[in-house]
Amino acid sequence: MQVLLSFPHVLGTPGIGTTAWHQADSLISADHEVHVVAAGVARPLPGAASVTTSLAAKGLRVPHKALGRDRAFRWHDTVARSVLARTPVDVVHLWPLAPGLTAAAAREAGIAAVREAPNTHTRHAWRVVAAEIEALGYPAERTAHTHDAAHLAMEEAELGAVTGVLAPSAAVADSFIAAGFEPHRVLRHRYGRRPSPRRAVARGADTRPLRAVYVGLGEPRKGLHHGLRAWLDSRAANDGTFTIVGRILPAYARLLQPQLQHPSVRVAGFADDVDAALAAADVLVLPTVEEGSALVTYEAQGMGCVPLVSTAAGAVMDDGVHGLLHRPGDVAALTQQFDRLAADRAELAELSGAALAHAEELSWDRAGEHLVLAYQAAIDAARSARAVAV
Repeated sequence: MQVLLSFPHVLGTPGIGTTAWHQADSLISADHEVHVVAAGVARPLPGAASVTTSLAAKGLRVPHKALGRDRAFRWHDTVARSVLARTPVDVVHLWPLAPGLTAAAAREAGIAAVREAPNTHTRHAWRVVAAEIEALGYPAERTAHTHDAAHLAMEEAELGAVTGVLAPSAAVADSFIAAGFEPHRVLRHRYGRRPSPRRAVARGADTRPLRAVYVGLGEPRKGLHHGLRAWLDSRAANDGTFTIVGRILPAYARLLQPQLQHPSVRVAGFADDVDAALAAADVLVLPTVEEGSALVTYEAQGMGCVPLVSTAAGAVMDDGVHGLLHRPGDVAALTQQFDRLAADRAELAELSGAALAHAEELSWDRAGEHLVLAYQAAIDAARSARAVAV
């Protein structure tokens, strides 16, 4: 299969940059021909058919802010469209944000185009996050999920032109269908986990205090406040530990200060070695209220760390088999889960072993197989649309 991957950010950087890099790498490993257009490249991509950097001059990267973010996104889209015009491909894979120039060109040429949805539909995400902030009485700090009319206009132009939307979780798929997308245009796939050099072992049934870890940005959207409240309401907090790995937004940290000062809570800050933090814990806590499909839920299983996550986290796992799920904001359910596993180490050991075994299914190579199936569905849809037009 010949693929054009358009990524208007820096490929290989933490977050979505890592996700997009692994997608391209998994396709290349499966002998697909991949042409990449990215704003910049932080990590080489051996085997790519071609790599074009859209925001570079004389070998140096041009920051988005130097052009203005919206102008930078439009310029990237223009470059990607020009690459498409001279490159025969079967499918175009677009990542947000772009004003839809490449998507429209693909549609006009009868080429399938899919657009990644790393989070729920933007209107849904804004609504959910705004409601959480209001409920907290929180002085909002601007984040990627703050209302932005210009970005919404870009997104809607692109979404209107593509063959389908790539949804990495049921929560994402449901949000797009609720926003009016035809179900056949919402294509399910999933993300993956990178292999770790760290040896992973299942947790034992020995009696010892429960060790919980939260990994990620501390912000209302991720629900850290729900996790802390559930932890402090549980008996596990009497002798266990709740470690926070990641930066906490300043105003949010001030809001949570009383909970953060509890003797059982440890604020570790940002860490490069996330696997070490997961290996040192029994359970991963991610009570997020809005998400796409959090990579840390994949990584946790690879370390035998049992996910205690909300249904909004987009975790690829079976409830009660590889981890435990709760509804977003359901503090009582999460409290019961802490108590349950703190009291029953045998169940914790069973869940940990099952999660570790399941991690074999969560590789990026397996994710690539799901991605190719989604591509094929889009190609078939585009072919059918061409036949109808004729």
